[in-house]
Amino acid sequence: MRVIAIEEHFSHPALQSADALASLRRHPQLARVQERLEDVGAGRLRDLDAAGIDLQVLSHTVPGAERLVGAEAIQRATEANDALARIVAAHPHRFAGFTALPMREPHAAAVELRRAVDELGFKGALVNGLVDGHFLDDPRFRPVLSQAEKLGVPIYLHPAAPPAAVAGVYFSGLPQIAADHLATAAWGWHSETALHVLRLIVSGIFDEFPALQVVIGHMGEMIPFALARIDTVLTPISSKLRQPVADYFRTNIWISTSGYTTFPPLQCALAVLGADRIIFSVDYPYTPNEPARALLDNAPIDDADREKIAHGNVERLFGLS
Repeated sequence: MRVIAIEEHFSHPALQSADALASLRRHPQLARVQERLEDVGAGRLRDLDAAGIDLQVLSHTVPGAERLVGAEAIQRATEANDALARIVAAHPHRFAGFTALPMREPHAAAVELRRAVDELGFKGALVNGLVDGHFLDDPRFRPVLSQAEKLGVPIYLHPAAPPAAVAGVYFSGLPQIAADHLATAAWGWHSETALHVLRLIVSGIFDEFPALQVVIGHMGEMIPFALARIDTVLTPISSKLRQPVADYFRTNIWISTSGYTTFPPLQCALAVLGADRIIFSVDYPYTPNEPARALLDNAPIDDADREKIAHGNVERLFGLS
């Protein structure tokens, strides 16, 4: 069975911030990932082989180009994307790429997305969290969304650290390490990304760009568990939308399994969304390959669904062969 993982991270000096490096060093359990983020050669390939993963779709770790502005943002995103293109070219059967975009310069970001797809062969773009405090339903980002739709490539919505105002209200008054984790991987990342994709729906983005495809990770960022209630509340007040809110998860939104290695969340996602919208991911190197692959191999699901999750769905979405 071919296995493709799509939320898999690397770092490049053009985009890796000093603050991010300091954060990794502050948390002993995360410090070890930096070496793996920088390894896009022999060590990473050994890890893939050991877990039986055939292909990683690489994206720059958070924070990315979204934090930069002006000419610096454009230049550094271009530099990181060119470096990733060389990585993919060196191992074209093991790696593919997501574009880093200078999102604070939306017109330049749209141009870079076209270049990365048409010239570098990338499979889409990954955007880390809010951009200068704004969600992607903000009108300024229409050029990027339009370009993705025209190119027929998805945008992967990945979490990022919360805005300072949010962090101050929600996560202050706690020991720093607990606040940092609660704001990010333990809870905050997932709730914010869930809100992000729901905003795209209720703001009418997928009606304006009906062919636009968006991927969210972490087994759907808690949405599968809550989708029935979300739909019951939002659909009756969203009369201008072309379809019920829940239906966008069958026409425009995909989820990946990144960071989740136990069966109950997958069971919920399968029951709510079905196997056709779920894509295997690891969240490497923040999550080890082996437990993610073990879930894929051992989950008590139909083999046809296992094949869809492992490779069939992403081949269909990305046009991979």
